[in-house]
Amino acid sequence: MRREAESHSDEDRRKFAEVEARNTLDSRVYQMEKLIRENREKLAEGDVKPVEAALETAKSALASGNLESIQSAIKELESASHKLAEVLYRASAAAGAAGGQGTPGATPGAQQSEGSAGKKGGDGEVIDAEYVDVDESKKPN
Repeated sequence: MRREAESHSDEDRRKFAEVEARNTLDSRVYQMEKLIRENREKLAEGDVKPVEAALETAKSALASGNLESIQSAIKELESASHKLAEVLYRASAAAGAAGGQGTPGATPGAQQSEGSAGKKGGDGEVIDAEYVDVDESKKPN
């Protein structure tokens, strides 16, 4: 029985590598489709086209089941996704710079103090303090 298992070990390794690659590619396809769906309004059509082409290649590679085509589709999808992530990062940085100025004429600390001034002390308030035991009998010699 052990010899039989050893004789099939190479086949098992190939199958394991194929399953891992399929799972990786399937997960990346899902993530990219979700990313595009959630950020469609922020993306130009020219930015999305290469990713959609890579997604189609990935889906056909998944259907074929060929390990080499799955691995090349993973690399192609990664490359396209990095470019898309860069576009999204630049868009969010630009939006953050434009939207991060706050209210015109207000000082930066004013907004923070207004938000905390409305809170009243109570059960939810946490006070950070140190405790020192002053009982002489508990002090080490």
